Amino acid sequence: MDGMQIALPVLGIVAAAAVTFYAVSFNEIREKSLQDWDESESENGGYRRLSSSSRERRARRQAKKNNKTN
Repeated sequence: MDGMQIALPVLGIVAAAAVTFYAVSFNEIREKSLQDWDESESENGGYRRLSSSSRERRARRQAKKNNKTN
């Protein structure tokens, strides 16, 4: 049995697994991004800049944290 007869199917399986992994990963990242966008839109009460500054996000998180403890 030639080595290529074994190596080629194994490489095909590895390539298919890699493509599937990246497709699922990017899909999950996209879904999380859309969820974050929907949450920020509902918090702000309408349309706003698509990305808020890190200071604004940090201030919102701190305010939520303070409201939960009070």
